[in-house]
Amino acid sequence: MSSQLTLLDWSIIVLYLAAVVCGGMVLSRKPTRSMKEYFLGGKQMSAWVVMFSVIATNQSAATFLGGPDYGFRGDYTYLASSVGAILAAVVATRYLLTRFYELEVTTVYELLAIRYGENAKRAAGAMYLVGRVFASGARVYIAATAVAMMLFFNVEPKSIMLAILAIAICSLGIALMGGIRSVIWSDLGQFIVYFGAALIALFSLWSQLSLTPAEMFSALRETPEGVNKLVLFDFSTDFSRPFTVWAILTGVFLLNIGNFGLDQDTTQRLLTCRDAKAAGRAMISSSFVAIPIVLVFVTIGQLLYLLYERPELMASTSRGELMPEFNGESITVFMSYILSEMPAGVRGLATAGIVAAAISTMNSGLSAMSSVLISDFYHPWKEAKARSNPEHYVLAGRLGMLLFSVLLSAMAVLCFYWQRYTDMALLEFALAVMSFAYAGLIGVFFTAVFTNRGSSVSVIAALVAGFMTILMQQSYVVDSLGLWAQMKSLSFPWQLLVGVAVAISVCMVGAKESARTE
Repeated sequence: MSSQLTLLDWSIIVLYLAAVVCGGMVLSRKPTRSMKEYFLGGKQMSAWVVMFSVIATNQSAATFLGGPDYGFRGDYTYLASSVGAILAAVVATRYLLTRFYELEVTTVYELLAIRYGENAKRAAGAMYLVGRVFASGARVYIAATAVAMMLFFNVEPKSIMLAILAIAICSLGIALMGGIRSVIWSDLGQFIVYFGAALIALFSLWSQLSLTPAEMFSALRETPEGVNKLVLFDFSTDFSRPFTVWAILTGVFLLNIGNFGLDQDTTQRLLTCRDAKAAGRAMISSSFVAIPIVLVFVTIGQLLYLLYERPELMASTSRGELMPEFNGESITVFMSYILSEMPAGVRGLATAGIVAAAISTMNSGLSAMSSVLISDFYHPWKEAKARSNPEHYVLAGRLGMLLFSVLLSAMAVLCFYWQRYTDMALLEFALAVMSFAYAGLIGVFFTAVFTNRGSSVSVIAALVAGFMTILMQQSYVVDSLGLWAQMKSLSFPWQLLVGVAVAISVCMVGAKESARTE
């Protein structure tokens, strides 16, 4: 087994990093002089570029490593979750995105200020920031572990910390250069690199198996374990399974509503389009284009199952040896394949893909979190004291990105221990972490858009109630407090559904209020 990257591999990685730096320098040539330019790109971004940026934001490292891992462990039901994403994109376009453009907001939480007042807006913004630090930190951790394996060939704490630092520096550099405009164009570049690497890995793996498509389908349909790994739609009522049809139409649908319409990380990109119609096209198109992309990653996992679990189907020269651990660290099956099976050159491309996914993971959140901090918190406070020129807020936005790069790095370290306690699959872990903020936000916006109930106090209470409901269903909390064991048996879509129901109930307790500033 090859234990180090070759000169060819390093050359590919260096060329990729040089392209990132040059691209960032080109994108930074156009100065940004206002918050609208820095955080919304002057609303001049093309829908097709935004579409790929949304895809890169929603997938990145979690899909690069977690998708094959899910395919290896299970079936194609994760691909079926695209149904929930498409439905959510249509609903979010109709009821949220159009409204945001009508109100000409910089952050999605300004809608709550019009309905319930400034306190409600700030509370929602704060909940988003907490949730995004959780979610993005988890993805940075996943990416950093893979980067440490590839670049340092160990998973010692020092190497993982260096990987986190390297990801943070690269991501921060891109985000600082030209605001959201450079982030979106960078996302496109990172997407091309990591998806291109996945296609090459798929082709390499397919060639190594030396099986006909019919033989592959037959082996996956009838496994020795008696499981059909080609199942797309799971109609079972097992609430511990995350991607049954019922979970997709409820919890996964709600998760994507939160992602497309209430998460500034994604919505900020959509608000850079010229109008709501272009933004809607970008959103809905991204959910359709993501289908073949997810198909590739899950199929990689399916083929890895054949390589490692069905060696009797191949010639002896094609057999692979699964590396379940790397220096004592549990790793995903795709990482095992990259580390032990990929030839020189191809491994370098895969490493570049991992680094690209890692950078896209972090820089996707920096601009969005900074925009919420500056637009919803700092700007109103500063203007109440004394008016400042637009350039001042651009500088403040850059400092905000620096702050959040530190927080995301710290959260990535925390997730190193968190994920080990839960023993959850990487993809499911990354998605589940997002539920903490989404439960309250979805409940609050549902109340604001579809009812005439709610108040600033009930909004704040609903955000806290949603967060706490998700927290109380986590294994470590249930075990620590000795709660009912069945509370931790629900998969994350059902946990989110419970959290949203609680948040809506709490928010609707508040009496109708007139919009005001506080």
